[in-house]
Amino acid sequence: MEERWSTEHVLSLAPDAASRKAAGKLSTPAPWSDTGTDGGAVWGACKGSGSTPYRTVVELATPAYQCSCPSRKFPCKHALGLLLLWSGSPDAVPEAAEPAEWAAEWLKGRQERSEQRAVKAEAPVDPAAARRRAEKRSARVAAGAAELRLRLADRVRHGLADQSTAGPWEEVAARMVDAQAPGLATRVRELDALPQHGLLEEYALLHLLATAATRVDELPAPLAATVRARVGYTTDTAELLAGPTVRDRWQVLGSRDTADDRLTTRRLWLRGAKTGRPALLLAFGRPGQAPELALPTGQVVEAELAFHPGARPLRAVLGTRYGAPEAGPDGPPPGLGVAEAVAGYGTALADDPWLDAWPTVLTDVVPVLAPEGWQLTDGRHTVPVRRAAVPEAALWRLAAVSTGRPLTVFGEHGHQGFAPVTAWGADGRPIGLTTP
Repeated sequence: MEERWSTEHVLSLAPDAASRKAAGKLSTPAPWSDTGTDGGAVWGACKGSGSTPYRTVVELATPAYQCSCPSRKFPCKHALGLLLLWSGSPDAVPEAAEPAEWAAEWLKGRQERSEQRAVKAEAPVDPAAARRRAEKRSARVAAGAAELRLRLADRVRHGLADQSTAGPWEEVAARMVDAQAPGLATRVRELDALPQHGLLEEYALLHLLATAATRVDELPAPLAATVRARVGYTTDTAELLAGPTVRDRWQVLGSRDTADDRLTTRRLWLRGAKTGRPALLLAFGRPGQAPELALPTGQVVEAELAFHPGARPLRAVLGTRYGAPEAGPDGPPPGLGVAEAVAGYGTALADDPWLDAWPTVLTDVVPVLAPEGWQLTDGRHTVPVRRAAVPEAALWRLAAVSTGRPLTVFGEHGHQGFAPVTAWGADGRPIGLTTP
């Protein structure tokens, strides 16, 4: 029998709290019929308000979902309910030699589409045409970066307090989009929302990035890759996976979802058991749709990762997996004291001057609410908590887990403070601090 997912894993796939609540009501055998699993998929028919049951199938490897219900949420409550039933009541979802006919038809179609995409990805590319496109974009980016430097210098020359020449940065951001430098455009748009006391620092960093973008061919290869990524160049996943990969047993340290009107972004942080190397996986979902990639915090997955190039490689893509996620080691992962964490971020910052934060495990720290805000202290040194990144309820939950005793906390440490993501309590189990 295949390893069943935990309830936490299933609920992490839900697009919102309402879906989690609705799925709980469908996690009993009563509304389900024709259920089954073959190790690679789970399927079943759920009784609804109409005469025809909703046919639901989940392909487990990705995972991917299909349901005949009209819901625009993805996965829908029926897919989540079926997974909860499969997770918690194995007898209600029996083993089967092959999927039901309607489930097999969808699974076959999905496999065929995957094979077609693979063939298309392997299609030969005209090297000369690709080189011309790259040269053309490089020239446009350099021109846009040069214009940005002039705009920044002009603002500084007139003084940050002089509002006569100041105006919204949206026009400049649009110019960066035209120059095919979306990374510069994003940072430029953020200038309008910054308080005046933080402007000079951001101007300096943006000017440094724009300068590097005009001289990227003169930089060492790792730093040049970092600059290109910050400017907005992307690397195709297939291209990354075709290059060097790192195989390890990767422990999931934590995850966080952020959403806006256009996109839900899931960040998953891993650390290699053998290499000790940190990694960040990103997954995305459209509005009303949870990102497909979900790895339970605390568990371990043996897999190959391909890292994006850079002076301080962190972001990676998930390649071949060697088995399903397994239970991780008992107790919290090894970590650092506050002073060591600060030094570690400083070392990373020396490689990448635009790095906002670095994944860090703090050990033996106590959360404290001081007059100036929440802090984490190890008795000798203290680091402020970055309040904007952590809900107030999560910080009180962290204090409740600690009860005044030292504990291990994973999060991101940067120049604005520490943003907690996961804590390990006295029983050694991970507790997510970002899930509602």
